[in-house]
Amino acid sequence: MNRIQQIIAASIDTKAKIINDPVLLETIDKIVKTVTTAFQKGNRVYFCGNGGSAADAQHLAAEFSGRFYTDRKALPAEALHCNSSYLTAVGNDYGYDMVFARLIDGIGREGDVLIGLSTSGNSPNILKAFEVAKEKNMITIGFTGESGGKMRSISDLLVNVPSSDTPRIQESHITIGHIVCQLVEEAIFPSEKPGS
Repeated sequence: MNRIQQIIAASIDTKAKIINDPVLLETIDKIVKTVTTAFQKGNRVYFCGNGGSAADAQHLAAEFSGRFYTDRKALPAEALHCNSSYLTAVGNDYGYDMVFARLIDGIGREGDVLIGLSTSGNSPNILKAFEVAKEKNMITIGFTGESGGKMRSISDLLVNVPSSDTPRIQESHITIGHIVCQLVEEAIFPSEKPGS
């Protein structure tokens, strides 16, 4: 087996572990229901991450605020890192650990959902954002790797992908994120047809 096949096989193996983990599948189902309910009640969903996880956060937020399969009304979701002036100002004035927490303090409301993506589960800026979200009675959802890291104890719902390999974790985060986006869209807009 050449290296390309080995890497693809490792990705498939991680996803196979997810398919065969009833607890993790139940958690994903709970996330779908939680996000659906939040949108139906007029709440917002925020995403945060660093590096590749920031790209995934932005991607998933866009699936809600733009569209996934169907041409339907926009859903209120956004990634917290997209305002570079805010990010650099707060990073400079308060420290990078505070960039998400300060924004959640300003815009987060009770019943809103904060989804944090961190392969280690130990990103200080996400942990601080989750702490502020808890103070505001927001729902916290963590997307992490196998151990869950420190996010395990502060997440209302935790997707801890059964891997310690960063690329495999991130690939699974986007797969699970897409599942959530699709099923939430289907729940809120049941009469819409894909591509309509």
